Amino acid sequence: MPSTQAAAPDRSAWGLLIGAVGVVYGDIGTSPLYALRESLAGSHPLPIDARHVLAILSLMFWSLTLVVTVKYATLVMRADNRGQGGSLALLALISHRIVGSRRASVVILGIFAAALFYGDSMITPAISVLSAVEGLGVIEPSTKAYIIPVTLVILITLFLIQRQGTGAIGALFGPVMCVWFVTLAALGIAGIVREPGVLAALNPTHAIGFFFTDPWRAFLVLGSVVLTVTGAEALYADMGHFGKRPIRLAWLALVWPALVLNYFGQGAELLDDPKKIANPFYLLAPEWFRLPLILVATAATIIASQAVITGAFSVTRQAIQLGFLPRMTIIHTSKEEIGQIYVPYINWMLLVFVVALVLGFKSSSSLAWAYGVAVTGTMLIDTILLCIAMFLIWRWPAYYAIPLSALLFVVDLAFFGSNTLKIPQGGWFPIVVAIVSFVLLTTWKRGRDLVAERVRSGALPLDLFLQSSVRGRCQKVAGTAVYMTGSTEGVPLAFMHNIKHNKVIHERVLFLTVQVAEVPNVPEAERIEVQTLAHEMYRVILHYGFMDNPNVPRALSSSKRFGLTFNIMDTSFFLSRETPIPSAQPGMARWREHVYAWMARSAASAMEFFQIPPGRVVELGAQMEI
Repeated sequence: MPSTQAAAPDRSAWGLLIGAVGVVYGDIGTSPLYALRESLAGSHPLPIDARHVLAILSLMFWSLTLVVTVKYATLVMRADNRGQGGSLALLALISHRIVGSRRASVVILGIFAAALFYGDSMITPAISVLSAVEGLGVIEPSTKAYIIPVTLVILITLFLIQRQGTGAIGALFGPVMCVWFVTLAALGIAGIVREPGVLAALNPTHAIGFFFTDPWRAFLVLGSVVLTVTGAEALYADMGHFGKRPIRLAWLALVWPALVLNYFGQGAELLDDPKKIANPFYLLAPEWFRLPLILVATAATIIASQAVITGAFSVTRQAIQLGFLPRMTIIHTSKEEIGQIYVPYINWMLLVFVVALVLGFKSSSSLAWAYGVAVTGTMLIDTILLCIAMFLIWRWPAYYAIPLSALLFVVDLAFFGSNTLKIPQGGWFPIVVAIVSFVLLTTWKRGRDLVAERVRSGALPLDLFLQSSVRGRCQKVAGTAVYMTGSTEGVPLAFMHNIKHNKVIHERVLFLTVQVAEVPNVPEAERIEVQTLAHEMYRVILHYGFMDNPNVPRALSSSKRFGLTFNIMDTSFFLSRETPIPSAQPGMARWREHVYAWMARSAASAMEFFQIPPGRVVELGAQMEI
């Protein structure tokens, strides 16, 4: 697959850079709204004095340095799957290099990382928008009663407009976020100028000393410090959209300096007046600027939420293509950008949970209890997969890879361990969402494997069919028949049903299988494979990547080079819909079989998913025990 720049030559380097600022850094860019406040006055409050303020700022600075700059921007982004990133892309990259039980363990880790993302995608819009709107209470305490309603209106509107696509508002993402980061930097510089002693926190001894003098409190506070790096995984997940260089450059030149300056500016304000801990972000700004700051902050949190929502759509499409979720309705909202999609089911599911989170937790401080478990879990899994890549793909020497892996593990385990203590107070929510998602993902994958196994075992071998007299006893009819099947062996079930009940064979027959490779994209030149089985009977295999959008009629139209002419108006597509029936046969637990059967009934039709015209489809059903 060509690089992002090669794939989109009309997108300038500046356009990619600004786009990366708008999409990639929305989540981590809005953390200053609440991260320092929660670290000092959240679930485990600390004295607001120079020692503790400098210790927390030092932890924040070195967390940003080690987790984002070293781990994600420098190391993880090296592990691209033909230019694409994200947990599933990394899983696809390394899983085929491992065999046996180790491969199964790695696959489980990758799937669980994707499951954790769904929990994160529900909490991020809720905490981000709520923290921005809470600024109203800083300006005018009497408006506190309106914070929840205003937050809900913004979030519901955001989900309602997803159907229209992000193209129109997406053009504003980059410039608005650039304004946001410049604002963060300016406010931070103003605070630092008033109290330059805060820069002493750049020295890691303040963070290290905190662990020596008060190790338990230091460990507990990591659960809030991690809010500083939430969204770091977006650098890797969005790599396919913008490329490595623009994402790294945006981080080093704008985002990282702006975040550090703002955190240090807030710290300087607290050294000057500890009472400002109530909301150090908004109180850092001069009074005349607070209302405009609320507006800019709200716009930034909407962008952060939008990035997470579209990320959930993208992860869902990847999971469907890789066989971990049933087919869902996917609507393309742009003719120019293939990545702009809308998945209605995921959109409405996220909306329900986001509204429930706002109503249930009622404040960003309370939501901070739920935030972090999913993020740190994903980061820990990414580190495990990264270490596998170091040894199996890059083949780094042990004296280099082992110490680096150990450092990353210590940091991630510390963050994850601290966040697990939040589970009773709200951290249970993303864990429950992840477990449910994981069960659904693995149940569907296992169920599909069982169905494919049953179909293969019951299929008539092709050579036996070609030697039999069945074909001769059937009437030939004009036109082309395409029988879609998940297997490249044997005779499709739909074909045998058609012969049995209708006793006809079309003058030209295609057995069509769509295969999804563990790569993001398959070039058009490698899309179609044709095998001649007998006179006017062919097996056609269409190859797609997990980021491609299968369009069967379009792919078949390119079969001319194999001597096949394809006329959609002269073609009938025969689809077999297997209805799974739970049984006592070995395979899955009975309750999982019922879950799989429910998911199968809820799946979108193959006709819609493969973009086949409705008037050309004949669907044949069959019951199948699993």
